[in-house]
Amino acid sequence: MDWGYKNRLSRIIRPQTGRTVMLAVDHGYFLGPTHRLEDVYTTVEPLLDQADALMLTRGILRSSIPAETATPIVLRVSGGSSIIGEDLSNETIMTSMEEAVRLNVAAVALSIFVGSDYEAQTLENLAILVDMAQEYGIPVLAVTAVGKELEKRDSRFLALSCRIAAEFGAGFVKTYYCDDFEKVVESCPVPVVIAGGPKLETELDAFKMAHDAIRMGAVGVDMGRNIWQNDHPMGMIKGIRAVVHENASPEEAYEIFASYKVS
Repeated sequence: MDWGYKNRLSRIIRPQTGRTVMLAVDHGYFLGPTHRLEDVYTTVEPLLDQADALMLTRGILRSSIPAETATPIVLRVSGGSSIIGEDLSNETIMTSMEEAVRLNVAAVALSIFVGSDYEAQTLENLAILVDMAQEYGIPVLAVTAVGKELEKRDSRFLALSCRIAAEFGAGFVKTYYCDDFEKVVESCPVPVVIAGGPKLETELDAFKMAHDAIRMGAVGVDMGRNIWQNDHPMGMIKGIRAVVHENASPEEAYEIFASYKVS
């Protein structure tokens, strides 16, 4: 592994703990304006210092994120379908590696849709991206997407998807938390972060999901809606950081969150 590659990955997965809290704000690439992400700068700017990395598209990076930020960037480079289209899995690579270098990113991210009609296409996208990124020493984050079929999120399917992503050369993988999640992690030879997914019913549910995923071997979270759609996003990200980096319990994380409700 080249020095530049290792350096970039260490900016995302903190060497002090071996873990990461990524903030996902790339939802607009297929969802368009998302609740509380209509004005990205207003929502995200106060949270930047609390995120170990920020995942987003080049358009939002250029238009909405101050160039002075020290927060590492994980650049979403795949896309091509929208939520109103026929099939979300019909994606391709939308951003060049030269563009990623110009934007000084720490990693690039791409979705794979194992089991979909476009499985081969998205896996080919991953193989091509890994080859392109390797030339510049840039890690690739493979996102094990399921499109609109959320019922696919079981350990057998996610273990299959994560292992295939690693076999194709992904440097780390983003997937969903599920029952028997340890089976997903144990069979994946590269670091695994969990997606926050749709906003959960309670804050404690989000803290518990993060806590259980870390306990079962995940290196962190890439959370979006459960943080910035909350009425108290700073309390949420502070609580998640405590779980990930300080081994806080869900109840301890909630106490941190609750302190921001009254401040």
